[in-house]
Amino acid sequence: PLSFSAADLVRVAPGPLQPYLRLMRLHQPTGTWLLYLPCTWSIGLAAEPGCLPDWQMLSLFGVGAVLMRGAGCTINDMWDRDFDRQVARTASRPLAAGDISTFQSFVFLGGQLSLALCVLLSLNYYSVLLGAASLSLVITYPLMKRITYWPQLVLGLTFNWGALLGWAAIRGSCEWAVCLPLYVAGVLWTLVYDTIYAHQDKRDDIIIGVKSTALQFKEDTKQWLSGFSLAMLLSLCVAGVNCDQTFPYYSAVAATGLHLAHQIYTLDIDKPEDCWKKFASNRTVGVLLLAGILLGNL
Repeated sequence: PLSFSAADLVRVAPGPLQPYLRLMRLHQPTGTWLLYLPCTWSIGLAAEPGCLPDWQMLSLFGVGAVLMRGAGCTINDMWDRDFDRQVARTASRPLAAGDISTFQSFVFLGGQLSLALCVLLSLNYYSVLLGAASLSLVITYPLMKRITYWPQLVLGLTFNWGALLGWAAIRGSCEWAVCLPLYVAGVLWTLVYDTIYAHQDKRDDIIIGVKSTALQFKEDTKQWLSGFSLAMLLSLCVAGVNCDQTFPYYSAVAATGLHLAHQIYTLDIDKPEDCWKKFASNRTVGVLLLAGILLGNL
């Protein structure tokens, strides 16, 4: 049957191209959505009251999200290729499986970053400098699991940079009273979904000696996730108040809270398939909040 899913598009791509598409995780678009959605929140909040957000800017950030997520995954796999070979879920990744070499990956990384730079340079000067400042986080994040039980926090700082950049791209600078609580909300959200994600690999992580919040929280995971979720909702409310958002926005924040509560309550941290399902459902969280922003502006 005819299908247009990302996984199917990668599967029907020319054979020599497939390892590169898998290296940038084009077949698993959930991560790209989770990187892109905070950008859309920021662009949406920066729109003039009564107006839809700038669709050209949304498209530009969409391209940037695909490229930067791909670059981040490439860097991650270059750092972690030896670890990936020891974990059942990641052993088939192109670098770990030997489908492409480290040099080929490095060249591919250069191409992705060059294209992403072209996207960045189409923005205003403030946004160019702000975007360039995130590169150090992109490069160093994969190392964090070797030295701290909080690599998910560093991922949150990296993945939600768009919450700052989207507003700056529209308004020319950050209005920190809005952008900072929005960024904090995104970081807390990442702590929720990536801790859930990390529970998939916790047994392998213990064996190979890498760290995560899943190993830090253990059986107390649900309490921690509940705390992060409450703090996220509070931060979203602060951002909304500071940019004069309206009832639909706060309704979406409430719906987001209900979705997260259901996620956490029904989560089984000892079932990898359930952890993946809950992780992937966070795209719905991001879309709910975006819908609230759009309706709130209108």
